[in-house]
Amino acid sequence: MQQLGLASDPNNITVVNNMYKAFGAGDIPTVLAGMGPKIVWNEAESNSLADGNPYIGPDAVLNGVFARLGADHEYFKLEDIKLHNMDNNQVLATLRYDAKVKKTGKTYYAQVAHLWTLKDGKVVAFQQFLDTEKVAEAMEN
Repeated sequence: MQQLGLASDPNNITVVNNMYKAFGAGDIPTVLAGMGPKIVWNEAESNSLADGNPYIGPDAVLNGVFARLGADHEYFKLEDIKLHNMDNNQVLATLRYDAKVKKTGKTYYAQVAHLWTLKDGKVVAFQQFLDTEKVAEAMEN
């Protein structure tokens, strides 16, 4: 017997889209404001940033993920973002990271998926899926 998922809040796509727009504009306080106080954030396995998984709360995401991205990259852009509304208050984003690593000068254009889970208009969970090999190669001298 197939179980049907629970319907999702139609505003979830707007919440996630606004967070991507804020991130792209460098408005990290707005991104953090979209997160619930106990967000559970997981970077992709084998990603160097996964060493802190799970990051619990917006401050952990800021210090463990966003600050490190800024420190390690000359630029880090999100491109070709497509949002897909899912059941159970989840949004799937497919996108690419276009980035340049400071210490090596190498660039990468990596395929990514983000699975966002929302409750009451806030993100309560995040899971990244990433071509980690492409990123690791760019980080190596």
